[in-house]
Amino acid sequence: MTTLEHSSLTHATTPTPSALSLSTALAKITATTADPAPAVARVALGLVLLPHGLQHNLGWFGGYGFSGTLGWMTGTLGFSAPLAAVGLGVELVAPLLLLVGFGGRATAAALFAFMAFAASTHVTNGFFMNWYGKLTTGQEGFEYHLLALGLAAVVALKGMGALSLDRALFTRNVTSAAS
Repeated sequence: MTTLEHSSLTHATTPTPSALSLSTALAKITATTADPAPAVARVALGLVLLPHGLQHNLGWFGGYGFSGTLGWMTGTLGFSAPLAAVGLGVELVAPLLLLVGFGGRATAAALFAFMAFAASTHVTNGFFMNWYGKLTTGQEGFEYHLLALGLAAVVALKGMGALSLDRALFTRNVTSAAS
């Protein structure tokens, strides 16, 4: 129950069910501990995926930029333009959110879904990556994607972990309330 103050009147109100469900959902999405393991997983995943997002969206590191990658995803891979555009957005924004530890399980789940779609386009190429650069672009196996899926799953299950904005902003300090 919360107390609202208006002028000289004070009265109690009960939060609406939608406010409770939104609050509960936010608490579940951002819940985390000081465990360093999910922090290591999220930083590793963010550092590996960010350059790909920069290639595909901004054309950095020899990439084709947003329009070139969108054309490749729709033309060659057969994804719809809206799905491809959402995927490109996730590929750029989610690694940044992982690096600062913001958005909890939703960020990791979005990357998990993105990497599952990406892996699906590589399954026919077999397991192994293109370690020696002898295959043409896009002909690598799904080995890399499997690692990314595993790291994203750790963060989706455990939260952002130590040194995260989620922990700093959304974790209640229970011990100070008891003092």
